[in-house]
Amino acid sequence: MVPVPLARPARAAVLLAAGSLLLTGCGGSTSTGAKAAVTLTDCGHEVRVAAPPRHAVSLNQGTTEILLSLGLADRLAGTATWTDPVMKGLEKANATVPRIADDNPSFERVLDTEPDFVAASFVSTLGKGGVATREQFEKLGVPTYVSPSDCAGKDNSGGGDGTRGKALDIGTVYGEVHDLATVFGVPRRGDDLVASLQKRMKKATQGVDASDVTLLYWFANSESPYMAGCCGAPGIITRALGAKNVFDDTHEEWPQVNWETVADRDPDVLVIGDLTRESQTAESAAKKIAFLESNPVTRTMDAVRHKRYVLLSGQAMNPTIRTVQGVEQVAAGLRRFGLVK
Repeated sequence: MVPVPLARPARAAVLLAAGSLLLTGCGGSTSTGAKAAVTLTDCGHEVRVAAPPRHAVSLNQGTTEILLSLGLADRLAGTATWTDPVMKGLEKANATVPRIADDNPSFERVLDTEPDFVAASFVSTLGKGGVATREQFEKLGVPTYVSPSDCAGKDNSGGGDGTRGKALDIGTVYGEVHDLATVFGVPRRGDDLVASLQKRMKKATQGVDASDVTLLYWFANSESPYMAGCCGAPGIITRALGAKNVFDDTHEEWPQVNWETVADRDPDVLVIGDLTRESQTAESAAKKIAFLESNPVTRTMDAVRHKRYVLLSGQAMNPTIRTVQGVEQVAAGLRRFGLVK
């Protein structure tokens, strides 16, 4: 990791002051009052915030969209790591926030913003091999937060994207909304956002019975494709609709599966990630579909022959508030294909 340079006295003074404030101002946990201290446990870390952040950095798009949805654009000093255009309705707010990197920024680049809070969606972002460890930020007096969806019932110690011992529940996503709203001193906004998401989930799933439908979720890469295992965000979508994921026999978050195995399982519907980043092969839905319809192994699959595709943003396939949108879009697709009882 990039060491903190010695020749930045102004920034160092800010960070030292923040550290002093954290050590002296966090007597307990509360969510009321503009200057109230907050203490919470997050992914095994105690997070202590002396006052609502005013200059935060969000290192992943999922967390960024929660903060923007809570009306906190004016509290953000920077964002990073994007897979998709920002969620509809948030374009104006997002345009006011500096994007410090399209992918992972350096530790130094984040420190240049003089953050008073750093949040991320993934342990891999705030961990070894990522932007920096949580401890590196916390030694400078900067509290950190990682989405509990990437920790709850999940083992991130191995390679890849981790393994889930327990299926993720949408309530964990709602919990992240409440956490961040509390940290920023806007708990009522968190309540309102969660209530809106719950209402949308209920409407999307009402009267839907897809118990005879099999789904496959393809996130990225045409050479060694990443397909969803049983228990992450795609699992939330699948269970909400009563369908079955053809790879629900693996607890890996995003196992890489060969195309012969995919064709053998022959799902009824292909849920395809439509990403705008360019770090893998076949990121966009258009490129994925072109591959499926030209590859001799996949073009004879039932879903390909009948063009039963549902396109989702990358964020809808991660544990974010857009997972609710994923439920809505897959439900609409199943109705369109006449597969809902």
